[in-house]
Amino acid sequence: MRRLAKFASELLWDTSGATAIEYALIASGISIVIVAAVSGIGGSLRDRFDALNGLLK
Repeated sequence: MRRLAKFASELLWDTSGATAIEYALIASGISIVIVAAVSGIGGSLRDRFDALNGLLK
């Protein structure tokens, strides 16, 4: 029983995974910003290519 209590105590105080979680949150935030930027630029580029296509016809 003491081994189980010691294991549970060590598991609760283990912070080695905290850094990985923080990096995952930072990476997900950056990816959301990239997707938003690409989506905004994509619409603008599509409009320009449509206009250029209309001029070439």
